[in-house]
Amino acid sequence: MYNWRKMSPEMREEVLTKRKKTGTAWHGPPHFNERHLYHVSAACYDHQSIVGETPDRMTDFEALLLGTLATDTEQVLAWCLLPNHYHCLVISSAIRRTVSALGKLHGKMSFTWNGEDNIRGRKCFHRCSDREIRSERHKWATLNYIHNNPVHHGYVTKWQNWPYSSALSYIESIGLAEAEKRWRAYPVLDYGQGWDDPEL
Repeated sequence: MYNWRKMSPEMREEVLTKRKKTGTAWHGPPHFNERHLYHVSAACYDHQSIVGETPDRMTDFEALLLGTLATDTEQVLAWCLLPNHYHCLVISSAIRRTVSALGKLHGKMSFTWNGEDNIRGRKCFHRCSDREIRSERHKWATLNYIHNNPVHHGYVTKWQNWPYSSALSYIESIGLAEAEKRWRAYPVLDYGQGWDDPEL
């Protein structure tokens, strides 16, 4: 099972270097006057680390996820992929189409992974949910929550050290001081409490 916490510093550095070379760039912070802003998330069934079985599977799925969102949304503003779930902040004028496209991706990858793991019939994804962003504060708290998710789950101690997210390019785009300012102004607090708790 893929586990960032068990990787040596050298292995982490190698992964980060590779991700920096191939990562998708941050397209600029969202402005709330843009309509149709959504927080989209999905989890593996029973929070099993199916996506995180290997680093290659993580990398491949991230590329497919971002490719799907690039086709079926107007813009991907932030994302984070963990071994058993993901979160994205997107602009979509047709959120049902976006969720449907993600469902098709889940189905395709479930078939592929179940073949690789020789577990036909396993349910890989539980569901995909979407929440419309309601305010400026909700937007920035959501962005902070997405980028902080690997810290919340104990994979890293700093946002920018998790390779499967837009956090590093976000910080590089606006600067660490501004990112820290937005973190203090729009704290996560209990945002999302219970959403991705494996015990629930």
